[in-house]
This record gives sequence, C-alpha cells and structure tokens, in this order.
Amino acid sequence: MTVPRPLKLLLTGAGLLLVLALVIVVAGYVLAPKFYLTRTIFWRESDYKDLEKFPARTIHNAPPVFRFDKLPANNPYASQIEAIASDSSNGSLEDYLDASGTTAFLVIHDDKLLYERYFNGYDETSVNTSFSMAKSFASALVGIAIDEGHIKSVGEPITNYIPELLEKDERFKSITIRHLLTMSSGIKYEEGGNLPWSEEADDTKTYYATNLRELALKNCRIEGKPSEYFEYNNYNPLLVGMILERSTGMSVSRFMEEELWKPLGMEADGSWSLDSTKSGFEKMESGVNARARDFARFGMLFANEGTWRGKQLISRGWVEESTRPDATTDPSSDYQYFWWVNTPDGKSHFSAQGNYGQYIYVAPEKDLVIVRLGKEEGEQGYGYWTSLFEELSTKLDTAAKGSS
Repeated sequence: MTVPRPLKLLLTGAGLLLVLALVIVVAGYVLAPKFYLTRTIFWRESDYKDLEKFPARTIHNAPPVFRFDKLPANNPYASQIEAIASDSSNGSLEDYLDASGTTAFLVIHDDKLLYERYFNGYDETSVNTSFSMAKSFASALVGIAIDEGHIKSVGEPITNYIPELLEKDERFKSITIRHLLTMSSGIKYEEGGNLPWSEEADDTKTYYATNLRELALKNCRIEGKPSEYFEYNNYNPLLVGMILERSTGMSVSRFMEEELWKPLGMEADGSWSLDSTKSGFEKMESGVNARARDFARFGMLFANEGTWRGKQLISRGWVEESTRPDATTDPSSDYQYFWWVNTPDGKSHFSAQGNYGQYIYVAPEKDLVIVRLGKEEGEQGYGYWTSLFEELSTKLDTAAKGSS
C-alpha cells in the first residue's frame, strides 16, 4: 500500500514533534535541579518527597545517642490516647492516622515514648522533611548565637549584619532581628502569582530559587513600618539565615550540628536542604530533614526549658521569650519567634508547624511533646490536629503507672 505524500509528511512531522517533546521532557527533568524555572515547571507544587530533590548538607550526630524509654505498644497510655482521640477521629485513631496521610505520630512524656506509630510505608528509621518547622530550629539557633555572644540581641538592626540592604533603602536600618522573627518586618511579600517570574510569586521564588541569598538581597523591598502588622513572609527566615552565617562564621547546618544535633544525642544524622550545590545556602524556610524521634528530641529540649541531660543548651530566658505570646510589643498574639503560640485558656503551649501537617507540639507544664508528620494534612485539616493535641495535653493522665 502506497502512503500518499501529504499523509507521509504529516506522519513524519508528528513523529518529529513527539521526539522533540520527549527530548524537552527528559532535558527538563535533567536540568530541573539546576534552574529556577525548570524547577517550577517540572517539580511544580512542593511535595513531601522534596528532600530527595534538593541537595542537602549533612548534620552529623555524635555518641552517646540518647534513647527514649520505649513502652510496649499495649501500654495503658496508648489505650488512653486512643480513647481520648476516638470522638474527634470518629472511630479508631490509628485508622484516621493511616487514612489522613500520617507518616509518624509520637507522644512523649518525661523521656518516655507513650505512643509511637508509623504509617504509609514509614518506620522509625524513615526521614521526614520539616517544611516550615525549620523556622523554629532557626529561632533556637538565634537564641544560642545570642547566648554565645555572636549576636548582641534581637533588638539589633539587621543592617549590622547585612549592610548591603542600606544601598537599596535606608529604611532597612529600622528593621531588627526581632521583627524578622515575629514576621513583622514590613518587607513586601506576595503569595499569589500564577507565573513563576511574576512579582506576586514570592512563595515560589523563596522555595525554588537556586541562590536564596541573592534573591533576598535583590527582592526584599519595604512595604510598611516594622512591627505594624503580621505577615507570614519567607524572606524573613532567609535574612535570619544570612545573619547566622555572618555572625557565627559557619554554615547554619554546621552551627546546628555543633550546638544542637550533637549535644542532643540525636539518633541519626539529619540534613538541611540547600538552594543549590553552587550556592550552598540552607533553605531556611523549609528544609530540615530528620527522623521523627529526633524532631521529638528538639521538642523535649523546649519542654525542659532549654536543659538537656543536665546541660543548658539554650538559655531559659530565650526559651520563654521565644515561645510566649506578647502582643504588647508584637502585632500577633498567635506567633512569636518563629513558633506558633495560639493555644486556648492562656496555656503556655506552643508548636512548630509545617506544610502538609508537620507538627512538634509542646506542653511544658505536662513535660509533653506530640509529633505528627505526614504526606498531607488530612481531610479535617489544621483544626483537627491542634484540637487533638490540646485535648491530649489536657486529658492524658501522665501520672506514673505500674507498667511504665
């Protein structure tokens, strides 16, 4: 059968287009890690597997490793927790945790794992990414840097450490480190924008840019007066990261390794995702990667007022100041130094929170920490988790039991 010439040309053209399309797709995935635009096109929305996409700097642990006391799965606390949660989860807590995309759920009291469950292919050795819980780690590092004299105080102008900003706008000298930590810097931030290069795409830029230092220096622009209003803004942690680098003379990851990871006796090495191999700057807004138990150790440090195994790793004053609501000097009563502090009834509970339902919830008066990590938030969303954590912290009887 002879194929008519027009049809032959059409088929040949279609084949060439298909080959070209395949080349573009393959090239895009190969180049995605290297360029901002290819990242936004091929990686698209952020994802719980992003720790596999970005380069990362290892945060080494060191012996002796601290071990939580692990109670048997059928201990009385576990049944209490299941009973308390049964109403809010409309049945079995474990069934809801599994169905909601949870990867890890831990309840820790007085160095004991009262409840530890893993789901959706994860186990105790699995590494999860923090998303915005990384900001709370950054807050702790600022406190340590102040304790050690690298930074004078949160009242210092950020231009003491980033003088280049003065070349853009003299008003940057009015912004202090405290303004960054309380998300009240007055720096402009636009979350929307369908196109990655638009001025409204700050969320995309601060997540996918391959040189976050350069991005912060170039894109930060003043919109309002500092401390006038609260606006969740990912330029703030980027500037905090630059201040930590310049004040301590080392990478943020290395500083955390020496001041937190090793002293806490973390169970395993962690890592902090980087903007790119070439730039080598930590994704300050989102990129701490660790096992669930090591996220819990960080929470326990704050539950214990900065003390760990008899050593004061962070001053009590910083722990208290960074996690208490203070609407007298800061515009939001729900947020303090990169910690969420919006708990009812005046309780001094606080939490680190990240996208897709990452939580480290701390109830200091109960010496209680709850960690929930996940692939997604779950259909009941943020309100379900915060209510559950509050209910557990209020109703869970942590008095000593014979089986403990």
